[in-house]
This record gives sequence, structure tokens and C-alpha cells, in this order.
Amino acid sequence: MLACSLQACSQSNPTNKPSNNQDTTKHAMSDPKNAKYRKLTPEEERVIVNKGTEAPFKGEYYQNFAKGTYVCKRCGAPLYRSSDKFDAHCGWPAFDDEIPGAVKRIPDPDGERTEIECSRCGAHLGHVFTGEGFTPKNERHCVNSISLVFIPADSTATKK
Repeated sequence: MLACSLQACSQSNPTNKPSNNQDTTKHAMSDPKNAKYRKLTPEEERVIVNKGTEAPFKGEYYQNFAKGTYVCKRCGAPLYRSSDKFDAHCGWPAFDDEIPGAVKRIPDPDGERTEIECSRCGAHLGHVFTGEGFTPKNERHCVNSISLVFIPADSTATKK
């Protein structure tokens, strides 16, 4: 099952470049002229903007189970609560629910997976899977750590 989970989250396009059948139009909100976003490193941009995938078991938040909120790395929108995080043993942070309205679901061009993006800015987060039976909600948001910023529950700091 671990091999299936790893394969399911990894991108089918190893170069992380759009294939000929992918829509390469940008979201209106992804234009830096339309909104203020954090400056991204080249690796963050590869995943968040160009829909890449970080290596499994390497992300900053894979084994983070502290109480708090996960927000979008690019725009700071709240996406996930730590209470919805679980260990799916897949190599990436896994959540069985999102903050209502925070995540947009888009069918992948391959027809096999569903991409998840930040509803506010269109940042690529990862993929969502249903029917695996990991939790009673029967849903797994497989999210790249690099797409997130964790705000501890005891933190009074706000992230933009």
C-alpha cells in the first residue's frame, strides 16, 4: 500500500513542465500585478507555480503534529487545521479535511487524480484522494510541505 500511496502523490510528468494537453493559462490571482505574494525560492516556485512535487519523506511538515494552522506559502490564506492532519505514511503531510472554501479541486488532465490548489491564489498544494479508508472522512489531501507555512496555535504572529 505504501508504494501505491507514493505513486499516487507523485507527478506523472517527471519534468514538471506542462504537457501539450495541459492548460497553461494562469489564474487571474497568480499575476503578481493583481496581488501581493511572498517571494518564492526557485524550488518553491517549481512546486507552487509550476505544479511540481517535493521529494517524499523530506518535507518540513511531514511529521509535524503540533497544534496550529497551515496556511498557503504564497498568499497566507488559512488552508488546514492540525486537528485534520493524520499520518498516512505516504511521505507528505496528509489531511482529511480542509478549512471550508480554502481549497479548490481540479481534475488532472490524466483523469486519474484531482489536484488541489489554494482557492485564494491558485497555488499548487498537491492532490486529494477519496475512498482509501485512512480516516472516517475517507479523504486524503496529500500536500507538499513546501506549499505551506505552519502557524503554531500558541503563536500570536500572523503570516502574510
